Amino acid sequence: MSDQDGPRGAKSGPGVHSLAEILSQPHCWGNCLKELEKKGFLEKIIEPFSAATEWLFVGCGSSYYIALAAAASWSMITGQRARAVPASELLLFPNSVVTETSVPVAVVISRSGRTSEALRAAEMLEGERDIRTLAVTCTGDQPLEHISTSTLALLPADEESTVMTRSFTSMLLGLQYLAACVAGDHALAKNLRRLPMMAQGTLHDLQTDIREFVTARHFVDYVCLGQGPFYGLACEAALKVTEMSVSYAQSFHTLEFRHGPKSIVTPETLILFLLSESGYEAECEVLQEIKSLGGTTLVIANRADERVRAHSDLLIELGLELPELARLAAYVFGGQFVGLYTGLKRGLDPDHPRNLSRVVILDED
Repeated sequence: MSDQDGPRGAKSGPGVHSLAEILSQPHCWGNCLKELEKKGFLEKIIEPFSAATEWLFVGCGSSYYIALAAAASWSMITGQRARAVPASELLLFPNSVVTETSVPVAVVISRSGRTSEALRAAEMLEGERDIRTLAVTCTGDQPLEHISTSTLALLPADEESTVMTRSFTSMLLGLQYLAACVAGDHALAKNLRRLPMMAQGTLHDLQTDIREFVTARHFVDYVCLGQGPFYGLACEAALKVTEMSVSYAQSFHTLEFRHGPKSIVTPETLILFLLSESGYEAECEVLQEIKSLGGTTLVIANRADERVRAHSDLLIELGLELPELARLAAYVFGGQFVGLYTGLKRGLDPDHPRNLSRVVILDED
């Protein structure tokens, strides 16, 4: 696929929608943030939860990985307790998630607003547990909105593709912006508004570098690593590789990878590192160790030193003049492009992965 394929190029063919949606992300974020900036918009959404001190983030698949990154961000931004669970865990083991002494506000995330397990989780929380819920979605007037107490709808982020790309980053960004509103952190809100324009400048080079890297090499294993709020992003990166290229990919907390999983490392293992600033030194030690074992390393960092350069087969430096939390969404580009171009290399259509549907709706019978 050429650099011209995408929003302004070919209109049909494998992966065209996915590529267009990946490339549209900074523009889409800008449109979403314009809605959130409207006077009184977020205040109205958050008003029913003004007394909350604990937050539960719920989702399925990619939406659960948004929940992981959003919960970590929420705690760091607001100082309030936040955690993430899959909707299925809440449905099957509710007493392990919500106890009589634990009555959080729940954020239920679903791109379509129609995912069966997300709907059931919201119904259980609102009806059986008397816990207020905030729906986060990219479509309007769907069942989740009617079940929940309040809704954060990011309509510009909806997609044609089966696989979530811009909806993932937009919903994460929207929840971070909401957290900044709750915390009264005007500096963070301002930096989040700066992200779309700054990220646009990194996207083209990143796309080209990863396409050439993936096309020239053969991998049999894929591993994605991240810590703190980056762990949810690592999970999402692994899922993009699995969905778009029908490959087996795993995700771990970066330092956990050395406790057993590193046994799989070979030159045909691609290890994607999402390097944080907060844990930079410790994460760099893992990078050095994995490179010494012969693994192939793709590193995404905001800025890197010579040690990282020496142990990276491909280094992507974002170079964003923003605080760490404000640039989280841009780290997702790497996994999206690896999944896309690996799928295309294998002759697949990343827009329509096998065995998958755009929305998981279970047989109610």
